[in-house]
Amino acid sequence: MTSEDCGVRPSTPGALHAWIAEWLDIRVPTTPLSPGHSAPFDYVKHAFFDGGVPSEGDGLPVVDPKGPDCVVWANRGGGKTFLAAVATLLDLVFKPGIEVRVLGGSLEQAKRMHEHLRMLIETSDVRAMVEGRVTDKRVRLTNGSRAEVLAQSQTSVRGTRVQKLRCDEVELFDPKVWEAAQLVTRSKRCGDVWVPGTIECLSTMHRAHGLMWRLIQDGCSNADGTSGVRQVFKWGVVDVLDACGPEHDCASCALHEECGGRAKARDAQGETPGYVGVDDAVRLKGRVSEETWRSEMLCERPVRTDLVLPEFERSIHVVPDAARPIGEALCVCGMDFGIRAPTVVLWGWLSADATLTLFAERVVAGEVLGTHIRAIQRGDGSGGVVPAWIGIDPAGGQRNMQTGLSDAAQLRRAGLSVRDRRLPTHAGLELVRARLRPASGSSRLFVSARCAKLIESLESYSYPSDRPEATDPVKDGSDHAVDALRYLIQNVDAGYSSGVSNYL
Repeated sequence: MTSEDCGVRPSTPGALHAWIAEWLDIRVPTTPLSPGHSAPFDYVKHAFFDGGVPSEGDGLPVVDPKGPDCVVWANRGGGKTFLAAVATLLDLVFKPGIEVRVLGGSLEQAKRMHEHLRMLIETSDVRAMVEGRVTDKRVRLTNGSRAEVLAQSQTSVRGTRVQKLRCDEVELFDPKVWEAAQLVTRSKRCGDVWVPGTIECLSTMHRAHGLMWRLIQDGCSNADGTSGVRQVFKWGVVDVLDACGPEHDCASCALHEECGGRAKARDAQGETPGYVGVDDAVRLKGRVSEETWRSEMLCERPVRTDLVLPEFERSIHVVPDAARPIGEALCVCGMDFGIRAPTVVLWGWLSADATLTLFAERVVAGEVLGTHIRAIQRGDGSGGVVPAWIGIDPAGGQRNMQTGLSDAAQLRRAGLSVRDRRLPTHAGLELVRARLRPASGSSRLFVSARCAKLIESLESYSYPSDRPEATDPVKDGSDHAVDALRYLIQNVDAGYSSGVSNYL
């Protein structure tokens, strides 16, 4: 049996959708229900036509300027792994000689996609095209196409040369393995189809500023505001809801806030429904917190339950312009020392009403303290403003064994006023929380959009997700800017200690 025995290769999205329905008995929604979302079929057709999707009229391809690489951000149970298996089957059947590899966040995750692929093959006419047998890790068709599961490791991805690499649950990838995986693809003519080397990423999003976050940001736009390098497909549970019949009343439905009756409207227009039952979705919503529902099922934002400072909200606390406040205001600093890790200096305006607005940051690794002192004295990065005082880590009072001077002493020797109020970490963080979201009144802490590293740190500073009992945040690099902020605030809101040093 050859690919010709599986029908004519689909040449338009409509023909592709019809082939999937006829040969695989699978319905794939073609219309998103949530504003700004994609339909699952948008991903399938992008993958099959390698980023050059033909129109229904003249069949001429409309090539995506971002190329064939793509990112799929979808809800749990939203079918992303299954649809990637469908896309793999289509590649194997209609692109003779293609090589596809599946790389999972874990070997178990990769095998899950392979199991979907095996099921699709065994329950369709494609099974007659299998050469030999489908093993736990690979399948080969009589037309020379091959698919294989890879474990997430440097050994697996180095030396591999394939046309398609599908990465499932990329949020769980080791960053070094992900970086190495970027070099494994190679374009090739497969039959009469030119297949560009392609990497597809599929995942939910668990962490702010994690790998999936960065892929989404890179896909949406570049730093200069131009279109990003990857096509992004995003759908949530509402987009894959099954037919919504008359037994469901919109006015009393638990999903009405998310759906707004759009599922019924889609059904009335004869559009393809999804594969998650309305009753099942209602039950799922009733079992989890609003935070989990919005992140895992609606794909609105990363999970925030492990964040140290969930009180921080961009819409509330980030300001576009942090010019010096009108009236009396004092420039103050917070500083976290580092050498291999970056030294962080934050400048803020402390106004007469005790509102603190961070307006500048310096985040530099590999420089000695003297370099940072000179930068503070010159007002580098702060518009020439020298702080009235600097809040530092109390550990900065320890003497350096080579110079005989502590970090605090070096700052004071340079004529800078230092405050080093000692508080337990959790107590200092409580002061930060109290400014972000006080029990009464409005926020008393704001951050300029210029302070990109501080904003990123506030959004990603977290407790270990695998140890709910842990009270110490993860030391993953996001702690340095938050520590500098904490030292500043605990010297504003909890008094301070200072001393006079004699220099020998």
